[in-house]
Amino acid sequence: MIKPELLSLNAKVAIICTARAVDKEDLKHALNILKSWQLQPILGQSIGLKHHQFGGTDDERAADLQQHINNPEIKAIWCAKGGYGTARIIDQIDFTPLLKNPKWIIGYSDITALHLQLQKIGICSLHAQMPVGIENKSETTRESLKQSLINKPFDIQYASKFKSRNGHAKGQLIGGNLSVLYSVLGSKSVTDFQDKILFLEDLDEYLYHIDRMMLSFRRQGILKQLNGLIIGGMSAMNDNSIPFGKSAYEIIEYYTKDIEIPIAYDCPVGHEFDNYALTLGATIELKVENNQVSIKY
Repeated sequence: MIKPELLSLNAKVAIICTARAVDKEDLKHALNILKSWQLQPILGQSIGLKHHQFGGTDDERAADLQQHINNPEIKAIWCAKGGYGTARIIDQIDFTPLLKNPKWIIGYSDITALHLQLQKIGICSLHAQMPVGIENKSETTRESLKQSLINKPFDIQYASKFKSRNGHAKGQLIGGNLSVLYSVLGSKSVTDFQDKILFLEDLDEYLYHIDRMMLSFRRQGILKQLNGLIIGGMSAMNDNSIPFGKSAYEIIEYYTKDIEIPIAYDCPVGHEFDNYALTLGATIELKVENNQVSIKY
């Protein structure tokens, strides 16, 4: 895997829309944070554009992303907001300039579509908090992003509240948002799962949707290929008037009950107050022992 260089003093960080619309006013806290880190924020042309719910048309958002991929002066691209729309522009993007001039692409949730494409072509990226709303996240959330960009990957240690499965594994960290991953399975954007450590998180899904997606993963043999599984926030899940009968974690536990790999639940990553940065594509060491979880690069 190609790992972009850590950012140096006054490195230029572009903020763009690949999904939902964002105004400059929404970015004031993120701009101040970048400046406090002695980085130089650059606003893309998609900031302030609106096309229905999107930050401009598909063509406008794709052009903005392509421009900053192509520009060697830009050292990182920070996606402003998730929602929906990134996968719509993936096939319009030429990612090959990143092979010669790699740069960090940062975001989570809907930005998983970008992360998966980068994992496919062999470039590390940052699954981390986006500019919109960063002021409402924990200080460790912000510090984990800063460290991952400027210093080194951010190791994570925590105690799981849900019964995690003991074990020790090493492998390349892949994944992101469960629904986005499910939506692109079978496409040219998805790498293989063999001997990987898969991270999953999601928001605002019906529990039967979680079951359907995990069932698909199992039937395709994906789960049995993994060296380990890390489950982040399964936030604000929905249910029907007749309850599904299992929580999101219990659904995942059901579909992995006969797979002998370490499984870490409650990872502080996702749509929660704690949303720590993960360096996707990097090789990690996952240790789970009596609900104590360690993720080290």
